[in-house]
Amino acid sequence: MGRKTRMSNQAGAVGRRAFLGAAAAGAGILAMPHVAGAQAKVIRVGMPTTLSGRIAIMGSSSRVAVQYAFNRINEAGGMGGRKLELVERDTKGRPDEAAKITRDLINNDGCEIIIDGESSAGSFAVHEVIRDLPVLCLHTNSETSSLSADPKLHVKTAFRCARQGIHDAVAGGTYASTISKARGLKRWMTCSPDYAYGRDNTAEFLQFAKMFDPDIEVVDQVWPRLFAPDYTENITKALQVKPQAMYSALWGGDLVSFVEQTNLYRLFNNITFFSSSLGDPPVLTAIKQLPQGLHTAYRYNRTYPTRPENVAFADGYSGMAKHDPTNWAWQNFVAAGFIAEALKRTDGRTDATALAAELKGMKLPSPVAVDEVITMRESDHTIIGYPVAWGRTVPKAPFVEDFAPVDWGQIVELEAEWKKQKGYA
Repeated sequence: MGRKTRMSNQAGAVGRRAFLGAAAAGAGILAMPHVAGAQAKVIRVGMPTTLSGRIAIMGSSSRVAVQYAFNRINEAGGMGGRKLELVERDTKGRPDEAAKITRDLINNDGCEIIIDGESSAGSFAVHEVIRDLPVLCLHTNSETSSLSADPKLHVKTAFRCARQGIHDAVAGGTYASTISKARGLKRWMTCSPDYAYGRDNTAEFLQFAKMFDPDIEVVDQVWPRLFAPDYTENITKALQVKPQAMYSALWGGDLVSFVEQTNLYRLFNNITFFSSSLGDPPVLTAIKQLPQGLHTAYRYNRTYPTRPENVAFADGYSGMAKHDPTNWAWQNFVAAGFIAEALKRTDGRTDATALAAELKGMKLPSPVAVDEVITMRESDHTIIGYPVAWGRTVPKAPFVEDFAPVDWGQIVELEAEWKKQKGYA
């Protein structure tokens, strides 16, 4: 984010004993057994990510989450005595730089595994590098569905450990249509960033919202450029069009700026607002006056899922980062867990093909799993079983309440139909 984000300091990192206790209760990577017969040298894991500029929170929270996970693994003896070492590099959010840095991490820094902490803009560039240099790669922040859904883009050693747009679209469409039917919200408008993720995410949300409520009519759409400094033109357009509801795929600092500028015009007094990204803790806490009753997808919340392991993760992470986990944090934390489990199963061998074989279909216990485990789906190398709930904003912590989950069975069923429509299946 290109603004200094005011974040709520959450007290208290869990101690070692509490940490290991949480692990035993099912937090996955919180305690990893030793791996027999592995070599003594460190296992270097490279991370190209954005550590400067307007979306620096993406990289910094991703880095802390992986380091938090690796610290716990290393404190418990590592992978058969081999320590995990994170090597991160700042891509400045540029796809060309992300590709270059990924090559350097593999060829010059000796990294045997890549955690791609880029947004969708950079992840596609990293993906093509992994096609040429087939080390194991986990994309941890990209949400553009085609990265893993399109079989033409498939790379045998690349996986996605992040939420994706089509899953959010089914959940969001289900949630929004229930509200639109109840309130008679027929006239809709959208305001989303003008690049692949923004347009794809918005189209997918509308597709399913209209599937569940055919009376929805999109009366206008505006497409501000990514990292736009001012949204007055878009807000003015909304005031002129007077929709009953608005959907936005803006995220990070862009969403903070949009909401704060919108507050000046009191736009939300007359529009029911739906956002796929507002639920991220750094966004919620950066908004000076968070309006009540805005609708948002789950990004991360220490109160949901309601289990002790989730609170332990939030406390442990915030003890390092001095703020609650972000959406990127939990995704990278889970990715570190998948990597550690795969290394355990290969006796510490970092051969990409061997690791990929273990990751396919892997069920990993996780503090944020909806039903105890998050699954790395074998068919398209992407995760399912993570939270896809929606809720409403409140001005004070926990900032989002009344989470309404959507059944994963329904999501998978409708995702399969969507893949057929797109020619992906």
